[in-house]
Amino acid sequence: MRTAEIHRNTAETQIDVTVNLDGTGLYSVSTGIGFFDHMIEQLSRHSLIDMDVKTVGDLHVDQHHTTEDTAIAIGEAVAKALGDKRGISRYGSVYSPMDETLTRVALDISGRPWLVCKLPFTVQKIGEWDAEMVEHFFHSFAQAAGITLHIENLYGGNNHHIVESAFKGLARAFRQAVEIDPRKADAIPSTKGIL
Repeated sequence: MRTAEIHRNTAETQIDVTVNLDGTGLYSVSTGIGFFDHMIEQLSRHSLIDMDVKTVGDLHVDQHHTTEDTAIAIGEAVAKALGDKRGISRYGSVYSPMDETLTRVALDISGRPWLVCKLPFTVQKIGEWDAEMVEHFFHSFAQAAGITLHIENLYGGNNHHIVESAFKGLARAFRQAVEIDPRKADAIPSTKGIL
C-alpha cells in the first residue's frame, strides 16, 4: 500500500494529513473553510486517493496560511507515498467539463515543480474561499509534491464551476499519473533512472 502521514505544526497552522494512493476515494476533510473542504473532497473522490485532512489555522488573520500549509501537507504526503515512483505512469491529462465550463489539466510527476495556471475569476470569493487562494493552493501543492502542473480554463462563466472543474481535472489527471503501469511496474519512468 502506498500510504503516508504528514504532521505539520507551525505558529500559524496545525495540520494532520493521511493519504492512501491505492484507495477508493474515501475522505474526511476539515480546514475551517467550507468551499475549500468541498474542493479537497472532490480531489480525493475523483483521484481515488483516500484522504484524511485536518487543519486548524489562523483564520482570524486570513485564509492564506490555512490554504498554503494544507496544500503543502497534502503535497508532501503524496510525494512520500509515491516513494521512488517506481512503476507509475507518471503523466496524466484530462479535459474536465462542468456544465458550461471546460478546463484542461495536464501534469507530470517529474520531480521538477512548476505551475501554469490560467483561471479567469470574476469574483473575489467563491463561497467563503478567497478566489486568489485557488491558484495559491495549486502552486503550493505542485511545489510540495514535485509535479509539473498545467491548468487552463478554456471557457466558462460560473466561477464555482471553473474551480470545481479544475480540482476534478487535477484529480483525474493525478489518478492516471499515479497508476502502476503493468508493462513497467518495476521501472522508474525516466531515462535518468530517478525522478
